[in-house]
Amino acid sequence: MRWFADLSIQIKLIGAYILIILVPVIIISNYLFTGFYQNTIKDIIQENRYQTDNEKQEIMSKIEVMEQSIGLLVSDRQLREYVTVESEPELEDIKRFQEYSLTFLQSVLFNNSDIAGIRFFVNNPWISELWPIIYHEERIKDSPFYTKMMNQNGNILWEIQSEDTLLQVQDSNAAVNQSSSSIVSLMAGVNQINSQNLIQHLGIIKVDMPIGNFFKKAYNNSSDRVSRFYILDQQGNLHANNTDPLPELDEADIQQAVAKYQQAGKSSLLLSRKGEDFLYLVEHIDKINAELINVISLQTTYSKIDQTRNTVIVVILILLILLAITTFFMQSIILNKLNILRESMKQVRSGDFGVDIDVRGGDEIGELAHHFRQMLNTINEMIADAVKRSAATKEAELQALHNQIDAHFLYNTLENLKMLAEVEGQYTVSDALTSLGSIMRYNLRWSSDRVQLRDEVGHIQHYVTIMNIRYDEKLKLVIEVEDRFRDHELLKMSLQPIVENALKHGVYSALMKGDGLVVAIRAFEEGGFFYIEVTDNGIGIAGDKLQELNRKLIMSDEEFYALPGETTETAELNKRSGGIGLRNVNQRIQMVYGEEYGLRIESKRGSYTQVTVKLPLLTSGRGGTQII
Repeated sequence: MRWFADLSIQIKLIGAYILIILVPVIIISNYLFTGFYQNTIKDIIQENRYQTDNEKQEIMSKIEVMEQSIGLLVSDRQLREYVTVESEPELEDIKRFQEYSLTFLQSVLFNNSDIAGIRFFVNNPWISELWPIIYHEERIKDSPFYTKMMNQNGNILWEIQSEDTLLQVQDSNAAVNQSSSSIVSLMAGVNQINSQNLIQHLGIIKVDMPIGNFFKKAYNNSSDRVSRFYILDQQGNLHANNTDPLPELDEADIQQAVAKYQQAGKSSLLLSRKGEDFLYLVEHIDKINAELINVISLQTTYSKIDQTRNTVIVVILILLILLAITTFFMQSIILNKLNILRESMKQVRSGDFGVDIDVRGGDEIGELAHHFRQMLNTINEMIADAVKRSAATKEAELQALHNQIDAHFLYNTLENLKMLAEVEGQYTVSDALTSLGSIMRYNLRWSSDRVQLRDEVGHIQHYVTIMNIRYDEKLKLVIEVEDRFRDHELLKMSLQPIVENALKHGVYSALMKGDGLVVAIRAFEEGGFFYIEVTDNGIGIAGDKLQELNRKLIMSDEEFYALPGETTETAELNKRSGGIGLRNVNQRIQMVYGEEYGLRIESKRGSYTQVTVKLPLLTSGRGGTQII
């Protein structure tokens, strides 16, 4: 991860592009080629299954031809009469049979070029052999199939045998017949019931067909085909065209494959031999009890698919290389701006805040450079402002020292006047001077901008005491604050401007002739917030003026200073009273505690005015500010 983090963005982007393309391409290619392999195998199976079914149909047609040939011999009445004579036939009878029946049977033989011979081996010593149909049964008594036929009591028998020396084939398809020394033979015993109602054995009819004609596809394998046909007979012997076998396969391999095929019970079987895959399709031929085997070599198919895959891989690699080169040059152009921005940042880091960033444009890097320039401007402005503030702070410290000296002089002077008033018995003046001193100390003591509610209320009490001298004790201050709220935190001088506005704008002559102005301060908790209500029974504020006043409390400075000239009443409400007006009080609260806090004014003309201060529920003590 550390090595990767140290790589340049350009190398990371090029690597990301290659991975984004390479990984999906590998996954998709693997999926597609896997599916392609499977679909190709399915197509090969389907195609060769069709060929195998066609070969089986042709074999069944050959079986039908051979069975029909035997049927013709068995159903020929003249032939049956000839082979059942009980004495030596006359010459005329032989000529008549040869002229009619034998000629017909020969025409059946020679009209079907696939049949090599049709012979009737007769168990009758009285008749003479008539080539190529009639032979004596003595010729075949030493043959293995004769014993099988006699044991089957006349049933038919199919066998694949070596070529019979009795055959004298005159066949136009000699090339096929010469390719093999085997024949497919159909043998059937011929019996009849004699005059004593006993079964009499007349002989054996044998129809022979060269194996190359019977299994044409197996013995006509073309060298350009990737599949070969084989025949496995009931004795377990394998027959095929040995002139063009499949490479890497021998007779034992095919026999083992057929055994596994029969055990698996599947429609096809895929086996490997010496690193080469072979697909086996097997069809059972019931009547001859043999297996027709279609063996397909997949080596050529795999080679073609591998060649296609390799071509695709080479093309993908070439495209990736071209993409990497193209991406490299394109990113060099794009990242050049970023490099300029990086060098500019290095200069700023070294302390050069006057660097000029020569990067323009509306793209992301151009926008970043624009904001970086603005940031530099802001930093330069802040540096200049900090210098100015530092100078102003020094000046303020000198002024504060001077004020401190003046304040001590005033405190001492007020204390001397208070003592003189008490000596002269002017206790009202003495109390007023005490309150005035407390007010001055509270105003001048700014060690913190946060105070406890008890301090702010005490300051207001001193203020009202002094103002009562002016209003002839017609001002009354009512404090409704529970002891648990007196330690609550609030901003210094946040309630005094509210009370001051109540005195300045709530007093009217009728009220002062009566009970006077009553200002009530009430504190309470509600909904997790702390509220302070300052209510007076003064003249109140008209509805439109009240709405305008509440709107000005929440205005931004830009909106407020853009207002046209104000009336005397609203201007007076927003003037700084003791340095802080209602709007400034609201702004100070929101700046310190948040936008959800501040002032809300309610009033009814000629009845009352109520200012509600919303604050968070906090206490302020020696241990710091805490949430109640």
